[in-house]
Amino acid sequence: MADADPRRRVLRYAWFSIGAALLTIGLKVAAYLVTDSVGMLSDALESLVNLAAALIALYALSVAARPPDEEHAYGHTKAEYFAVGIEGGLVLIAAYSIADAALHRLFAPQAIEQPGLGLAISAVAATINGAVALTLRRAATQLRSVTLAADAHHLLTDVWTTLGVIAGVALVALSGISWLDPLIALLVALQIVRTGIELVRGAALGLMDTAVTAAERERIAGTLQRYTEEHPVAFHALRTRQSGARAFVSLHVLVPDDWTVRAAHTLAEQLEHDLRQAVPGAVVFTHLEPRDDPRSFADEALQR
Repeated sequence: MADADPRRRVLRYAWFSIGAALLTIGLKVAAYLVTDSVGMLSDALESLVNLAAALIALYALSVAARPPDEEHAYGHTKAEYFAVGIEGGLVLIAAYSIADAALHRLFAPQAIEQPGLGLAISAVAATINGAVALTLRRAATQLRSVTLAADAHHLLTDVWTTLGVIAGVALVALSGISWLDPLIALLVALQIVRTGIELVRGAALGLMDTAVTAAERERIAGTLQRYTEEHPVAFHALRTRQSGARAFVSLHVLVPDDWTVRAAHTLAEQLEHDLRQAVPGAVVFTHLEPRDDPRSFADEALQR
């Protein structure tokens, strides 16, 4: 029977990513050694970053999986954003290393050795990374893990990088133009910089309590509209934020003054249930207020 605990499943995917990174590093280093191509070297360096990122992700996910405690009442899920930010920084360092090696080779070009064998090894590595990336992307969607999503994004970028290197090395082998090899490596470095910036930006947005996705906000709005059409209630001070795999939704529920506490509480409980259906895994907070009391609207600006 499959393990239903999403936290354990996320950690298993992290170990899966580490195993794949070790395998592809070995393959890409072998491709570099047989070809002496700086393009192949750049591809191998990026895989080293994949391994470092996977190890950091494993630690961050283990922290994020910890239950709430007295000092972290909202849980530890934001630890995932630190992992994503560190991964982005490592990617940028790798881009610098690749560019440095490529510039040296650009002014002292060398012929590529045994290109056929090197290309075959790189193609195997790209296939493995592609399969792992697609697996992690599906898991990230199911488990709402920003760390697995970042890993998947990075690995898919790595696949395209490897394919570009393969095409470039093949072109060098066919044309005999040696300076194309370091030029390809420089293009790889630029692509990696773009990936690193995207990862760092995503981590920063997460740490700044960014709202849930637009699609989820639309589902929330649809749920609230349905309640206003079916019940004499209103809402304001709606706020959402995403924290790793967990989302938070809070709002004020305005009910008629003559409703009993039981009736208002019953509606609030049902509303919270429906909002959790709209945003799976969300933690929902509602605050009941009398609809006809002017003081209930004093905090309406909180929704802006």
